[in-house]
Amino acid sequence: MLSLRWDECKCENASTKVVKSQQKAKILWITLGLLVCFFVAEWSVGLWSKSLSLQADAGHMFSDITALLISLFASFLARQPAKSQATFGHQRIEVLAALLNGLGLLAIASFITWEAIGRWQHPTTILGLPMLGIAVLGLIVNLLNITLLHPHTHDDLNLRGTLLHVIADTVSSVGVILAALAVHLWDWWWADIVISLVVATFTALSALPLVQESLKIFLEYAPESIDPDEVEICLKSFPGVAQVEKLHIWAISLNQIMLCADLTVQCTTDQERDRLLNKLQTHLQKTFNITEVTLQLTSCKYPSKIPIHPFFNQDIALMLSANQTHSS
Repeated sequence: MLSLRWDECKCENASTKVVKSQQKAKILWITLGLLVCFFVAEWSVGLWSKSLSLQADAGHMFSDITALLISLFASFLARQPAKSQATFGHQRIEVLAALLNGLGLLAIASFITWEAIGRWQHPTTILGLPMLGIAVLGLIVNLLNITLLHPHTHDDLNLRGTLLHVIADTVSSVGVILAALAVHLWDWWWADIVISLVVATFTALSALPLVQESLKIFLEYAPESIDPDEVEICLKSFPGVAQVEKLHIWAISLNQIMLCADLTVQCTTDQERDRLLNKLQTHLQKTFNITEVTLQLTSCKYPSKIPIHPFFNQDIALMLSANQTHSS
């Protein structure tokens, strides 16, 4: 009966994961469609109005489209079961996609800065009214995308990276609206350049945490929410645990944390060791939210007899004969 219930729970968890994955893929496709349509409009109007901020935002939008395509591909691979050489599955592909998203944001920020410097040296006439209209439309599209993405980003680093792209686009749209008003009402051409630099700075700052978190997972750092010293103290607090060695904690993805360690325990029977192992695994999973725990338990070895000085292990007759030979 217990085995049957356990199998039913596993099936329910698997089906829930599939449904969530399908929902995420659907949201990504809707977001992608909205961004592609707006990218075409914004790039065209940016070239026509000669607005650097619009062109920069369109370039950022193209980066978003590329990132979403990578995200969709990563989500597809992440749903594939673990097999062959991929014994952990393909969860880390989502982390790779998030890293590429962050690096793409940094590249876009560098490009915007370079173009803004060039535009400052060689200013051009900008059409403020078309620039304002497309910026308002962009703000509406980005707010809609944020509404779609935000509820699903709490346990998905990949979708979080996509959301950061969209948030950066939203701030960019607000900046372009302000620049368009300044250009249209007061002919402040430099406002377009200033807003471009502000957008570039915000884009870079929003990308850094994403890149750092992705790199920490690839470098197999312990998650920031878990202190390895605290885990070691927790393990040693259990009666029967004498020593903890080779404690390793790392993350496969944002919501898949692994732990392995060698423990020296004071257990005289296999049953005691099994009970202690179950207690340790349950406590680590509940307290530190560690998904997979691997512990190697080794019983303490006590010496069978008290060691004596090597002098007393030697044969007395051999010692006397050796002394006589030396004297002669």
